[in-house]
Amino acid sequence: MPLPDHSLSPDEIAQLTEQDWQNRLTADEYYVLRQKGTERPFTGLYTDVFETGVYRCKGCNAKLFDSDSKYHSGCGWPSFDKTISDTALTETLDLSHGMRRIEVTCSNCGGHLGHVFPDGPRETTGIRYCINSIAIDFKPS
Repeated sequence: MPLPDHSLSPDEIAQLTEQDWQNRLTADEYYVLRQKGTERPFTGLYTDVFETGVYRCKGCNAKLFDSDSKYHSGCGWPSFDKTISDTALTETLDLSHGMRRIEVTCSNCGGHLGHVFPDGPRETTGIRYCINSIAIDFKPS
């Protein structure tokens, strides 16, 4: 099912069942966004895309990142040094896989996007949002 031109409202999201999410997303998108999976490094569609536009959540179409915050980190996933707004993402401590990381999810739908690390460009924010390509959609401007 194609994403709407607007982000889903909290009321629309609250009504979605896990079966609805499975119907809306491909199996790989569902694995990452709803089951907190990770795509393999250097395989994602947006790792090396540097066009002007906006990156949106693949689950609900909420705006997450402007293209001017994207940079090449060499980590194998799209990297951003800041979000489009202070409320776009939710950060949660992630102790899975024997690691201590900060998970980032879409604040609108709760979809897993990736993780945030304090090793980004020092000349900007020092932050690296490491995001799964499959969890986002790019809208050129």
